[in-house]
Amino acid sequence: MSTPASYDDHLGHAGKLIAAQGGTWDGISADAVARMRLQNRFRTGLDIARYTAKIMRRDMAAYDADPANYTQSLGAWHGFIGQQQMIAIKKHFSSTERRYLYLSGWMVAALRSDFGPLPDQSMHEKTTVPALIEELYTFLRQADARELGGMFREIDAARAAGDQFREKQLLTAVESFQTHVVPIIADIDAGFGNAEATYLLARKMIEAGACALQIENQVSDEKHAAIRTARSPSRTRTFSPRSAPAATPSLNSASRTASSSPGRTRSGPA
Repeated sequence: MSTPASYDDHLGHAGKLIAAQGGTWDGISADAVARMRLQNRFRTGLDIARYTAKIMRRDMAAYDADPANYTQSLGAWHGFIGQQQMIAIKKHFSSTERRYLYLSGWMVAALRSDFGPLPDQSMHEKTTVPALIEELYTFLRQADARELGGMFREIDAARAAGDQFREKQLLTAVESFQTHVVPIIADIDAGFGNAEATYLLARKMIEAGACALQIENQVSDEKHAAIRTARSPSRTRTFSPRSAPAATPSLNSASRTASSSPGRTRSGPA
């Protein structure tokens, strides 16, 4: 997993860019630029999908080596809910390691459709889940900006007080900052149409930031609700956008995840 640019890296780059403008950018603070970049690490949903897909593959390999290294997936039907879940996890466990968000089809149908609460029959709008993924990552990135902003204010206070030890502590904390952005596993139901429609919807979800999709092998006239035993088996595979061209996603058939028990994600090779 690539290491993000450090505070010093951003300071140096911004300083050189400002100096190269012949004085016309002298009113811009390199420190402010560096902080803004750190607070906005992920520029697009594809950046998030690439980052979280690497996390998920790493976690699946860890589970294969030792089943005690399972992951926990929390349901989130609104950006604020997901944000507060991750803030609380960081506060109480000091890490978001092996914690994911899960978007269930029945949950989306019941709580997010513009038509009101609906049954788990793929009756909600097909764009509902991509929109929720984008919303969740907007709120999670806001949580990053908020926490880092507090650190930056403390750094300014330490500098004003001449407390170099505290300033060094805070700079170290900024460099080791762990983002609230975690993998999202999204339920695409049976794809909302034929193979092409399924591909287009999957692409939309990946572009919003999802790194894994749960897709069901069902036809509409035989669809069963999630709680029934007659339900066809579902598989979840990890999707990863290609590095070039950036907008073209591809299916990674080398890995999959499947729910083994409530609150746990089981990993294993396909």
